[in-house]
Amino acid sequence: MSSTVDAGATPADLPVVPVSSHNEWDPLEEVVVGRLEGATIPSRHPVVACNIPPWAARLQGLAAGFRYPGFLVEQAQRELDQFVTLLQSLGVTVRRPDAVDFRQRFSTPDWSSHGFCNTCPRDSLLVVGDEIIETPMAWPCRYFETHSYRSLLKEYFRRGARWTAAPKPQLTDELFEADFRTPAAGEPMRYILTEYEPVFDAADFVRAGRDLFVTRSNVTNRMGIEWLRRHLGPEYRVHEVASRCRTPMHIDTTFVLLSPGKVMVNPEYIDVDELPDVLKSWDVLVAPEPDPIDDRFLRTTSLCGKWLNMNVLMADEKRVIAERHHTRTLRALEKWGFEPIPCDLLHYAPFGGSFHCATLDVRRSGTLESYF
Repeated sequence: MSSTVDAGATPADLPVVPVSSHNEWDPLEEVVVGRLEGATIPSRHPVVACNIPPWAARLQGLAAGFRYPGFLVEQAQRELDQFVTLLQSLGVTVRRPDAVDFRQRFSTPDWSSHGFCNTCPRDSLLVVGDEIIETPMAWPCRYFETHSYRSLLKEYFRRGARWTAAPKPQLTDELFEADFRTPAAGEPMRYILTEYEPVFDAADFVRAGRDLFVTRSNVTNRMGIEWLRRHLGPEYRVHEVASRCRTPMHIDTTFVLLSPGKVMVNPEYIDVDELPDVLKSWDVLVAPEPDPIDDRFLRTTSLCGKWLNMNVLMADEKRVIAERHHTRTLRALEKWGFEPIPCDLLHYAPFGGSFHCATLDVRRSGTLESYF
């Protein structure tokens, strides 16, 4: 039975290769799980408001820079603790970032902001093989978020991992479309980001060995995609997945790799006929509608869309950790040949996501392969 290992600890039995993860489904061995301590409502900025539901944006604008209400944190913390215990029971080593007070204000020569939180390590860090890449995120309030992972990053580096940071963006007005308006249904797609400089969130990418899939979004622009493509080099192929979402942010409620040959897609956002050609031989599984959320306050405070039922974490090619509330999704996963492990994380939504968002799989047993 493994146990939670705090950042900075170096137990004698830690493996020689600290970072090795090539896809979303090899047997999970070590994972970083986010924290709720110090979480602060994100600072007001158009790139934040355009990426969250309108009702949440109005609330967020009024409360920006303040701590999340204690009762919200307590509900989410109970579920997060149970999730960590579940991972440990599966033999997974759990690592955590440092606790940070995100109310602190910071600045660059061009702007200032409060922080946000480190609940979602999937956003700011991308693992490709034995390399961890710090991503150039577009939200100003997340500019220094990876500092809370530095104890872990330095430890992994000392033990042999590669550690890279993408160019730190300036995040000046030139990066954002002035007077941006979310496109209505039927209108041509548009994004708040210009191509002034490369920005991307790691959560807009998923990995299948030598192939990565990405959605362009309101936090990931074409320059960001191209930066990663050039950085990874000819050993990898990066495929863009077109999304019909009007407010796109992160791929893991749109296009979810489950196992070799199986991908789950969002019927609202994905046109199956427009998927990259490399997927022609794969089974494309259409996600069921999420079960309704009756808690009106939870719906109002969520920073995510309704499709969090798709935000699952693969423990291996068969076992999948999924939200207990979404019974339609659990039944569908069983029908597709998987073994769902129900768990509660419904109250994590006000902090940015669910199981996939809340984790960063640092080590999975497996080798680099091509699945196409």
